[in-house]
Amino acid sequence: MTGAPQVVVHHDKQEMARATAARLLARIVDAQSARGSASVVLTGGRNGNGVLAALAASPARDSVDWSRIDLWWGDERFLPEGDPERNHTQAREVLLDAVPLDPARVHAMAASDGPYGDDVEAAAEAYAAELAAAARPEDHGPVPSFDVLMLGVGPDTHVASLFPEHPGTRETERTVVGVRGAPKPPPVRVSLTLPAIRAAREVWLLAAGEDKANAAALALSGAGEIQAPAAGAYGRSRTLWLLDEPAASQLPRDLYPPTLS
Repeated sequence: MTGAPQVVVHHDKQEMARATAARLLARIVDAQSARGSASVVLTGGRNGNGVLAALAASPARDSVDWSRIDLWWGDERFLPEGDPERNHTQAREVLLDAVPLDPARVHAMAASDGPYGDDVEAAAEAYAAELAAAARPEDHGPVPSFDVLMLGVGPDTHVASLFPEHPGTRETERTVVGVRGAPKPPPVRVSLTLPAIRAAREVWLLAAGEDKANAAALALSGAGEIQAPAAGAYGRSRTLWLLDEPAASQLPRDLYPPTLS
């Protein structure tokens, strides 16, 4: 982990979504300028989808070359293809179908009616293999060095589909796991692990709303990653917590600079 997490607090969730979308566009442009392409890990949920919707509405969205972006997911609900609860389905509706992506570079996790049927472990292994195939020698590991990996933070401090005290939070070798018995529906999911998350150059944790305040305070107070998975999510060069004022309401005031807006 490089340095302490940076905390940025926005007035409300709409402002947070717009600012995060602008930040993401800038980061993609920088990556494409430096290396020719960019690699981004998307998150679902209300905040992840809010960022994608703000990105779709941004007048600057055409500043990036969408054909030179690899899109991955931090987790997925193991449901049939096209199910409205799947993160991939929601991302398509709010952004992906509106921009000229290269379909071969949109790396969706397998659906429960896909080639692995209802075998979530096989689906996880297949995604791990896809990540490994995309990793380059300079990545020094079994996953690409993602430019930005976004994670929504749950009220219980879960990130991706890594829930407190669940087996996936203890994984140290595998990059992707099948999750059974998740405490929020649906119970079966596919998720990146903390080792895969930590391969990212930058990890951005998104939390908006009063129901996320305790989770943010707990994760930023030095809690252990088994009990508070969000505490174990950090990037190799930068970790950003992007919050709105209600989500930041339980944080020590000296943890973040005054709001400029």
